[in-house]
Amino acid sequence: MRAIEVTGKIDKKGNLLLDNPLLMREKNVKVIILLSDEDEQEEKLWLKAMAGNPAFDFLKDEQEDIYKLTDGKPFHD
Repeated sequence: MRAIEVTGKIDKKGNLLLDNPLLMREKNVKVIILLSDEDEQEEKLWLKAMAGNPAFDFLKDEQEDIYKLTDGKPFHD
């Protein structure tokens, strides 16, 4: 898999608009959105919206809670 860095903006409708057109056509892509720190408040709103999304209701099921605080080893950076 190759990576290509491009810049753009997200409009009021939530569409991603690239600053420059891509040369490739008709390809499936994965998109990773990197937000600047000034967008932290918007990120909190986005996370709140995702938390209320019924698509993730299955995570509330106790059977999905497979890890405990005692699992794994502490990570110290």
